Amino acid sequence: MSESLLLYSYWRSSAAYRVRIGLNLKGLACTTVPVHLVQDGGQQHTAAYRQINPQELVPTLKHGQRQLTQSLAILEYLDEVWPTPPLLPATARERQRVRALAQLVACDIHPLNNLRVLQYFEHEWSLPALEREQWVKHWIMDGFAALEAMLAGHPSTGDYCEGNVPSLADCCVVPQVYNARRFGITMADYPTIERIEQTCLQLPAFDAARPENQPDAPR
Repeated sequence: MSESLLLYSYWRSSAAYRVRIGLNLKGLACTTVPVHLVQDGGQQHTAAYRQINPQELVPTLKHGQRQLTQSLAILEYLDEVWPTPPLLPATARERQRVRALAQLVACDIHPLNNLRVLQYFEHEWSLPALEREQWVKHWIMDGFAALEAMLAGHPSTGDYCEGNVPSLADCCVVPQVYNARRFGITMADYPTIERIEQTCLQLPAFDAARPENQPDAPR
């Protein structure tokens, strides 16, 4: 398919980070359209962006005339349209495990410490910054404890979350580790997660997707 790809993204959004990794692994050229989630009250809340994504979230991937939302759905779309190299493994059992690991991050950890949740705590409940940070740390560490148990010593865990090829799961885990470090969480308690993250970041596809390497990152 020859239509251009536009990614509406924010440099520090972990959901957008996942999609950047997937695009890079596929070797797909993509133009980034920055959407600043804090500036001007949050550019994702403008009427213009609401027409693109009614949820007022990033990322949105525009492929030709199609506007695609939800990071996991976008990654699976990429895998179906550009199947090589795959983000999902060959067998049903392996695919289930990869999806379970990805969803542990994207559905169970990330939504609880997303920007809009923290802003609600701040603006509606006047929750102090320290208590907001404690909330974030609790749910990341709770999720990481389960993720570490699912990865450590499992016969399917290899260089990456599933075997020796990066997958949808790695696209989710690496950004969540970035978030954990942002909030001062030490990775010493999660050695398998950290090993996989460090292995991933040695690949150009992951390195180029880092938040600090994005065009809208602060300089």
